[in-house]
Amino acid sequence: MRNSVEELAVLKREIAEGPDAAATQRQRDRGKLTVRERIDQLLDPGTFQEIEPLRRHRAQGFGLEAKKPYTDGVVTGWGTVEGRTVFVYAHDFRIFGGALGEAHAAKIHKIMDMAIAAGAPLVSLNDGAGARIQEGVTALAGYGGIFTRNTKASGVIPQISVMLGPCAGGAAYSPALTDFVFMVRETSQMFITGPDVVRAVTGEEISQNGLGGADVHAEVSGVSHFSFEDEQTCLEEVRYLLSLLPQNNRETPPAEATDDPADRRCEELLDLVPADGNRPYDMRAVIKSLVDDGEFLEVHERWATNVIVALARMGGQVVGIVANQPQSLAGVLDIAASEKAARFVQMCDAFNIPLVTLLDVPGFLPGVDQEHGGIIRHGAKLLYAYCNATVPRIQLILRKAYGGAYIVMDSRSVGADLSYAWPTNEIAVMGAEGAANVIFRRQIAASDDPDAMRARMVKEYKAELMHPYYAAERGLIDDVIDPAATRQVLIRSLDMLRTKHADLPERKHGNPPQ
Repeated sequence: MRNSVEELAVLKREIAEGPDAAATQRQRDRGKLTVRERIDQLLDPGTFQEIEPLRRHRAQGFGLEAKKPYTDGVVTGWGTVEGRTVFVYAHDFRIFGGALGEAHAAKIHKIMDMAIAAGAPLVSLNDGAGARIQEGVTALAGYGGIFTRNTKASGVIPQISVMLGPCAGGAAYSPALTDFVFMVRETSQMFITGPDVVRAVTGEEISQNGLGGADVHAEVSGVSHFSFEDEQTCLEEVRYLLSLLPQNNRETPPAEATDDPADRRCEELLDLVPADGNRPYDMRAVIKSLVDDGEFLEVHERWATNVIVALARMGGQVVGIVANQPQSLAGVLDIAASEKAARFVQMCDAFNIPLVTLLDVPGFLPGVDQEHGGIIRHGAKLLYAYCNATVPRIQLILRKAYGGAYIVMDSRSVGADLSYAWPTNEIAVMGAEGAANVIFRRQIAASDDPDAMRARMVKEYKAELMHPYYAAERGLIDDVIDPAATRQVLIRSLDMLRTKHADLPERKHGNPPQ
């Protein structure tokens, strides 16, 4: 027995070291960590429990029968992050370029099934060259099994995809099905058809990073939620995100004790937000003032920057924040912003994260491109997400809230539990100038001094329909509050709503706008 145990230990060491030193050096030359170094960065020290390290493929032909490395190019198992169980699978680029074959896929299927059964998050560390061509259609079938499990796990356990190398072809659809995608600049790329195919079909010349690098997906396509300069920082942020998420859809996110008083006044807000609705300001500064210790994790920071979505804590409890950003496109809603906010609202609702919506929105972005691009159906995605959400929902109107954008951004009429406003708020169908031009166009046109008449009509419209207390008098907002007391009001409201229970109608599933 002792001899057998020693032989096993030697074998396990060889498996852990990888196929050969040259392959490991090539990985390092690319600026990448090895597969087990990545897992060690992600998980708490000494907690990783590997499964099926001795698995090898059974394929024949094209030289595969002479090369049967252990693990078959993917390491699977579980460990903990801050003491809570997390499942992980990680491609080993040193073995078949991390390409997926039958045995490789079977290991991933197994760990995904275990994560769903155990009700714990699943993190994939992606660094693979796609399907293993030598195994033909069985490799493609392996991807089908992964996609099916991604879909089955959606809204049940958090799924996080970390892109640490190439991800091409059909393989890119698995990350797209998960809740969050992380990428590392220069070393990770995602695309359906690579530069060579693009060149052959369209004649366009483009690099891998130009086609599907981290910056492209963080700023242009919106595929990536986070991008970082190096793997270590990326994996540390994955750990931070996991600390803000529950284990599954039956639990609430973990609370943390905080020294930041719940009744702390935010006097800086009185000067931070200009009363003039046309002057921009940084909504991030408002969020920083309201949340515990000024810390929040912004999702999709570089895409659709006219809306902010973030996870933070208030009074030690995790909340999801959706906020217009007046510094970008005046905070209007457009196609990309609607999609970004809708997906975030759905994620928060799936994992029992209360929603706080901060409004300063002049409406939807007008334009031919927006209308032809489907702003109606894309805006409806955000409306559908809010209407379908059963978590606690609080709306706060900082300044202006005009037209359909006011309704869509979680108004009382679509189910917000509470709606508050600052004393500078303006809730209306449109801005006073536009409204006056429509309502009083005949009087203005017939006047001897149209400009003076327009100014008088604007003032009259504001006085009648846009004063800060108009909506409160009609029960459309619950209170007009002192901005400095906002943190205290929000935390008290969230505490009250913690036991909220709401049921949706019995159905197989909804049919959200696409």
